[in-house]
Amino acid sequence: MVSPAALPTVLAGIFMTILDFFIVNVAIPSTQRDLHASAAQIQWVVAGYGLAYGSGLILGGRLGDLAGRRRVFTVGLALFTLASVACGLAPNAGTLIAARVAQGASAALLAPQVLALLRTTYQGAAQVRAINAYALTMGLAAVFGQLIGGLLIHADLFGLGWRACFLINVPIGAAALALVRRVVPESRGAAGVRLDGGGALLVTAALVGILLPLIEGREQGWPWWTWLSFALAGALLVAYVRRRHDQPLIDPALFRERAFSAGLLTQLAFTMGMAAYFLIFALYAQQGRGLDALRAGLFFVPIGVGYLGASLAASRLVARYGRQVIAAGGLTRAVALAVLLVAVTGQWPVGWLVPALLVDGIGMGLALAPIMGTVLAQVAPRHAGAAAGVLTTAQQVGAAVGVGIIGIVFFGSLRDGVLPAFQHGLWYLIAVTAAIALLVQLLPRAAESRA
Repeated sequence: MVSPAALPTVLAGIFMTILDFFIVNVAIPSTQRDLHASAAQIQWVVAGYGLAYGSGLILGGRLGDLAGRRRVFTVGLALFTLASVACGLAPNAGTLIAARVAQGASAALLAPQVLALLRTTYQGAAQVRAINAYALTMGLAAVFGQLIGGLLIHADLFGLGWRACFLINVPIGAAALALVRRVVPESRGAAGVRLDGGGALLVTAALVGILLPLIEGREQGWPWWTWLSFALAGALLVAYVRRRHDQPLIDPALFRERAFSAGLLTQLAFTMGMAAYFLIFALYAQQGRGLDALRAGLFFVPIGVGYLGASLAASRLVARYGRQVIAAGGLTRAVALAVLLVAVTGQWPVGWLVPALLVDGIGMGLALAPIMGTVLAQVAPRHAGAAAGVLTTAQQVGAAVGVGIIGIVFFGSLRDGVLPAFQHGLWYLIAVTAAIALLVQLLPRAAESRA
């Protein structure tokens, strides 16, 4: 019989990994002041986590299959908790960035094990409830991360300020570590699993080659090395595609499936817009409107309400309207962001922003919740597991790249003031979000009938 404590113990891990991507946004202004960090360093605090997380996810999943999912989950959870301590005690921006990268790498170890453990620990209706709880936990951590961060900074526990946003992981992680070996059963993948370490190295190096100039290039005036970095990243990706391995990190056959390629582009477009938006909105609320961290965090509540409501309705809507629900979500977000642009340009009172934020949350729920299910319904069954892993990876990688791009747009305009910088950022986000409605049309029409 499965212990009642197994589910909350496992979900504690995924809650922390998702929370830590978003909770940092509302803490950015106070972190930047306290550590005297540059704009590029602040971007690395956000993007470094997402890059390490995303690039290591598939390899982390393979390690769990090989060495035992509970064992790798436990190691990842312990390392994540220690990295959180390092973040909370960081004396300068460089140390914080290094600790954030360590957090992301640790998250890449533990996160893939969560869904695998739920699938092997529970069966039938219990498994459905566990996976629903998993999805709800991820959504709550993402949309309410900023509010939690605002509450922690406002409470200023023990005078910690922004550091509490990282140190809050310590009691959660310690409690889960105390329980995991006693309440979570071990499981492994099929025999014969091999690690593609070379492939992981090539992909990670290519992603760093893309992200490094995106974040550092603007501040340094786009020197020659930034363009060389882009070129090397392209060469590394080509080298990965051309290499041969009997169990490749990402199966090239996936990209020959139209549903997967179109879904991957749609997923990247969504996450590139979402993470970037949360970052610059938190900066605008605090630096442009003079709100403290708590009041800035409260502005994410209507987004969260809209997101959760739309997420609950999305599955029924997809069953009837298919891929066009995702398109409607993208267009809904674009309209909400356009209204927000009008509101901030006209300097409307902050309370008047709430309806646009609520509608924006609805758009997020309609677009994000159905993307993976719609794509996997059309992908060949033999590729379903690998496709899910790559799409999950794309969420984190897209978020990191989106933060890099928004940095060029937002911080490049900051000399004119926070308001113009936010306006330019919104124009970029409107374009990226509207593109979702076009990209999703590339999905095969059969996906609509099978979703």
